Amino acid sequence: SALAAANIQPDLVKLEGNSIKARFDTNEEQAKASEVLKHTLNPDPSDEGYTVSLNLTPRTPSWMMRLHALPMYLGLDLRGGIHLMMQVDTQAALLQKAEARSGEIRRFLREKDLRVSGIEVAGKSLTAKFSDTQKANAAKTALTAQFPDQEFVLQGTGESSQLLVNFKPEAVLKIQENALQQNISTLHNRVNELGVSEPVIQQQGLDRIVVQLAGVQDMARVQQIIGRIATLQTRLVDESLEGRAASMGDGNVPLGSERYLDGDKIPVIVKKDIVFSGDNLTDAWVDQDNNGQPAVGVSLDSIGAAAFKQATGENIGKRMAILLFEKGKGQVITAPTIQARLGERFIISGSMSSQEAAGSLAAPMEIIEERPIGPSLGAENIKAGFDSVLYGFVAVALFMSVYYMLFGLFSTLALGFNLLMLVAALSMMQATLTLPGMAAMALVLGMAIDANVLINERIREELRHGLPPQKAIAAGYDRAWSTILDSNITTLIAGLALLAFGTGAVRGFAVVHCLGIATSMFSSVFFSRGLVNWWYGGKKKLQTIAIGTVWRPEGGSQLPIPDDSDDTTAAAQ
Repeated sequence: SALAAANIQPDLVKLEGNSIKARFDTNEEQAKASEVLKHTLNPDPSDEGYTVSLNLTPRTPSWMMRLHALPMYLGLDLRGGIHLMMQVDTQAALLQKAEARSGEIRRFLREKDLRVSGIEVAGKSLTAKFSDTQKANAAKTALTAQFPDQEFVLQGTGESSQLLVNFKPEAVLKIQENALQQNISTLHNRVNELGVSEPVIQQQGLDRIVVQLAGVQDMARVQQIIGRIATLQTRLVDESLEGRAASMGDGNVPLGSERYLDGDKIPVIVKKDIVFSGDNLTDAWVDQDNNGQPAVGVSLDSIGAAAFKQATGENIGKRMAILLFEKGKGQVITAPTIQARLGERFIISGSMSSQEAAGSLAAPMEIIEERPIGPSLGAENIKAGFDSVLYGFVAVALFMSVYYMLFGLFSTLALGFNLLMLVAALSMMQATLTLPGMAAMALVLGMAIDANVLINERIREELRHGLPPQKAIAAGYDRAWSTILDSNITTLIAGLALLAFGTGAVRGFAVVHCLGIATSMFSSVFFSRGLVNWWYGGKKKLQTIAIGTVWRPEGGSQLPIPDDSDDTTAAAQ
C-alpha cells in the first residue's frame, strides 16, 4: 500500500521467513522505494521496528519459484557486495569474565560459610581479602576444587591475608575463543536483518572476523547494523529502601549498586554483581513473546545456567535488569519481574526493539577494514569466468570432432551434458558459486573429456587388433572403465582433502571439483555409450565406424584377434 501510494510498482513482493523482499526494475526505483518504506514502517527514526536494506536478488521467474526451482547463489567476487574485517577486543572479554567470576566466587564462599572481606577486580585478576590466614587457606582449597580454570595464590598473613586469582593460560585461550565464536553467532543474527543469502562470516587469526555480504549495496546501513558494539549483562535490581530512594532521586546510590537509565530515561538502580554476561551465552535468537512483542531467546552454558537458576530461585517476585553496554555506556533494556525459577534456556521479553533483540557481543569489536565491491566488477568476473568455460568447451569440441570424427561429436555432447548436470547439482544444493568455482568448472571439462579420449583410443586399439566394430565398441568401453575409475578416485581423494581442510575460495573450488568428478564419470561413460549404441546399435552388418584414423602396424597387417574369454592371453598377444 505504501509503494502504491508513492506510485511505485514493484515486480514482486514476497514474504520469506521473517523478511519481505520487494524487487524492482531499476536502481532508481529501488532507492526511492527504500526511502518510502523507511518513513512508512519507521515513523520514529529513533525507534526502528523494521530494517530496510538494499540488496541484489536473483530474477527467477515466478513459475520456477512455484516449482521450488531455486537459483544458484553467487559469491562476493561474482555478484559484488561488501567485505568487512572486524577486530575483536579479546582483552575486554577477559575483563568481563573476571567481573562475572567475582560474583560467582562471592556466592560460592557465602554458600560455604567462608566470609570474605571484599573482592576487587584489577584487569583480568581478582583479589579476595580475608580477616585471617585460616579462612584464606580454607577458601583456597574450596575454590581450587570449584574453579579448576583459575590459579589461587595466597599472599600475606593475618588480617592482610588475601588470595590473588588469575586465569590459567589455557583458560585464557578458551575465553578468547568462546568470545570470538559468540561474536560470530551474534553477527549471523544481525546479518539476518539485512536479508543476505549465504553470508560468509568466519574467523581469521586469533582475534579477527571476516564478513562478506554478497549483493548488499548499502554500506552505511551495514555499518549501522553490523558495527553495533554492545555487550550484555544481567543484574538484579536493588529494591532496598535505599535503592528505591536513589531511583526516585531522593538519595545516594547504595554501596555495591550502580545507577543506569532505561529507554525512557528513568533511573534504575542495579547491583554490581553480574548474574550472567554475554560470554555465558551459547546461543541467542530473535523471538516474540506471548503478546507478539520483540524478544530474545537465550541459551546459557553450565556456569551461567547454574548462577541464573540460583538467582531467579532466590528472588521470585523481584526484578532483574538486562543491561546493554555500548561504547562504555550501559543502558537498561528491560527489567522484568522474575515469575519463576529459570534455567538453561528461556525467553527475555520487555520493551526491546528488534535490533536489541538481535543479540549482543561477548566482547567489543570494531570495523578495521571495509571494502565495497561494485556490481560492475562482479559482472566482469562473471563474463571472464563464462568466457573461460565457453572457449575451453569450444576448443575441446573442435579438437575432438576433428580427431575422432563422429565419436568426437558424441564426446562433445557428453561433455555438454556433464556441464548441465554439474550446474543443476550446484543449483539443487544451493551452493554458492565463486570465481574459483568457475575455474573448477573449466578444469572439470578437461578431466571429463580425458575419459572419452581413453575410451576412443581403446576402441581404436580393439579395431587394430581386428575386432569387428560392434565388439570393438563394447570392449573399448568395458576395458577403459577400470582405468577411468582408478584415475577419478585418486583425483577425488585430493578434492575431498581440499573440501575437508580448505576454507573460503579453496573450499568453493573443492565443491565444484568433487561434484564435477562424479558427473563426468557418468556422462563420459554411460551417457556417451548410450549415444553410441543409439547410433550404431541397430546396424547388424556394421563394417566401419567414424572414429578417425585407425593406425595399423607397419606393413598394414592386422594384429591377432584376442580371445575375449581370456584377458591374460589378449594382453600377452
